[in-house]
Amino acid sequence: MKVIVIGDGKVGYTLTEQLSKEGHDVVVIDKNPRALRQSVDVLDVMAVQGNGASLDILREAGAERADLVIAATSSDEINLLACITAKKIGAEHTIARVRNHEYTRQIGLLKEEFGISMVINPEQAAAREISRVLRLPSASKIDSFSKGRVELVEIRIGDQSPLRGLPLSELYKKYKVKVLVVAVQRGQQVVIPDGSFTLQAGDRIHFTAAPVETERFFRAIGLAPHKVRSVLIVGGGRISYYLAKMLLELNMRVKIIEINRDTCDLLCSLLPKAEIICGDGTTEELLLEEGIEHTDAFIALTGIDEENIILSMYAATRTQGKVVAKVNRISFMDIITNSGIETVVSPKYITATQIIRYVRALRNSIAYSTIETLHRIVNNQVEALEFRVGERSRVTGKPLKDLDTKPNLLIATIVRRGKTIIPGGDDLIEKGDSVVVVSTSRQIRELDDILR
Repeated sequence: MKVIVIGDGKVGYTLTEQLSKEGHDVVVIDKNPRALRQSVDVLDVMAVQGNGASLDILREAGAERADLVIAATSSDEINLLACITAKKIGAEHTIARVRNHEYTRQIGLLKEEFGISMVINPEQAAAREISRVLRLPSASKIDSFSKGRVELVEIRIGDQSPLRGLPLSELYKKYKVKVLVVAVQRGQQVVIPDGSFTLQAGDRIHFTAAPVETERFFRAIGLAPHKVRSVLIVGGGRISYYLAKMLLELNMRVKIIEINRDTCDLLCSLLPKAEIICGDGTTEELLLEEGIEHTDAFIALTGIDEENIILSMYAATRTQGKVVAKVNRISFMDIITNSGIETVVSPKYITATQIIRYVRALRNSIAYSTIETLHRIVNNQVEALEFRVGERSRVTGKPLKDLDTKPNLLIATIVRRGKTIIPGGDDLIEKGDSVVVVSTSRQIRELDDILR
């Protein structure tokens, strides 16, 4: 596919890198020659310097022949104008990054009136991910499939966990809960396990289950969910606004510490039910004064990765509650994993994942198996994909044990007419099913790709 990415910042570069790796013909547009030079030197892409909303620049980049134009600059208005212009001159599909909360209310109108295929708000998506984790604070991460019927949950096995030393083949026999462990991170090693795999302390396991089975499993292994009632947030940016709004609707008490007076005034007007503290949230005195030791959840959402990491490490020593950090640079992940911080969110990777899912879905015919959902786990080393099974798929009608699937791949869940199935070797895939596949490969673009 011919893809044009407008904006070579954090999100744009991440998108360009991943689209290039997947074999797409990518052209990058940006005003900054240094950023473009880095993209051209490191990635296999073309570059055009200029304003991505300019008709001449879009034509120079070949937008009239593009399968997809993605506008990911720092300006919502430029992104929208670029998509509208690209669509008018012949681009097949367009995606706009829109961050302003006032514009997000008009997403339906924007898509309908201007032909924009997809509008994505990275901060709102990150807030939604944090909100999901706060529902089950014992989990490090929770993703969902099939409109919430299936959850993909990450937990860490502690030294006292009853799962320590347990072969996966014994999991159901011991707990009588329908969960399937689909990936395990052990140090730097990532494993798609089989029944003979034995869990160890320190493992980070990812399992799929229906939501009710997730809660039953947590209770069975001594991770009974405690309800989050109070949340302390440091940083008053867009993610904080979206997250606070979601949490207030769940009747949680929300306190935000922000150093900028104008931002505090704005948050006070937008979030009258939240408590807004104007001060430096990186100081120990203020954090103790505002109750970090007694909060049920602490969320570090400043604009600086290093601050968020240090704040989260400090919070982990001061509170028994849930600790979450926003971090965009994946190079910090090893530090974070070893520091004891359980949950990390990255807006740019959330955005990239959603767009990559859309791009892969464009490549598939309706007669085959279309991708519905895509989540990346284990520091983006593993993909969990949900497919809607089409008429011509080659995986239907055969017991799973008879399918010659690729290595390092697991069929995790089948959803059929609203019922969630944790599959065994004798189960079959049928037309119309939703099937969740977990794999270390980045080459699974339709369900038939799971076969050798």
